[in-house]
Amino acid sequence: MIHQPAPIAELEAAGRISEDALDIGDVALALAAVANPEARREPYRRHLEKLSAEVAAYVGSHRGPVPLLLRHEALVQVIHKRYGYVGTEDCFDDIEAANLMRVIDRRGGLPVAIGILYLHAARHVGWPAAGVDFPGRFLIRLDSDEGRLIFDAFEGGATLTAPDLRKLLKAMAGPNAELKPMHYRKASPRAVLLRLQNNIKIRQLGAQRLGAALKTLETMVALAPNDAALWSEVGALHARLDQIPAAIAALEECLRHSGTEQARYQASTLLQELRSRLH
Repeated sequence: MIHQPAPIAELEAAGRISEDALDIGDVALALAAVANPEARREPYRRHLEKLSAEVAAYVGSHRGPVPLLLRHEALVQVIHKRYGYVGTEDCFDDIEAANLMRVIDRRGGLPVAIGILYLHAARHVGWPAAGVDFPGRFLIRLDSDEGRLIFDAFEGGATLTAPDLRKLLKAMAGPNAELKPMHYRKASPRAVLLRLQNNIKIRQLGAQRLGAALKTLETMVALAPNDAALWSEVGALHARLDQIPAAIAALEECLRHSGTEQARYQASTLLQELRSRLH
């Protein structure tokens, strides 16, 4: 039997590589494996490979560069129409809806979780695709020489025009909100994976499952070891659990990775308090 590294070790390895080298689907399965250590990942990996292969086959007869609309059609026809991936409103109360293994089992989940399937398939076919850093809703953009197309994986791949996005933004941010270039901004693969985990962390904190939330945060700092804000959260949560040495170590990491002046001040203040408690 081939020895497989522990999921957290895989995440630490992913934390050391560039964005371009990050395999978003495989890393999402490693994140899921932290919560499901006994689950076999190979069936889920094969499913991701199958999605990618069928998207490629859908456009296989097309000669030359695949048009933007056909790329979108291939992704939607395979992932949504053929395999039935779509979002349902009840998933927002379900912590499992952010676990890619459970999402594959159920053919549904949170917008970011379903979106990862589209991003994985697009990348493996060689099409530029990214998450969109849009307020309150995870969206996907496809880019080509023809231009840009934005769609909602949660809604079965429905495309969104500028008026659609403006309407969605106002529903999320209020009637005075207006579309700006930042609302079309790409989210890196690492940012998408952190957003996935953040959904889990928020639900765990809301349920007062502090130990579980800390475990989720540890997967996040493994994946983004230079993120000062995440180290600050880890330190604060260790402090809430009265794990003082671990809290001090995390806050020292926070300061080592800089962050904003306010964040540094807050971390330094808490660090001073915790050190005094040790003595």
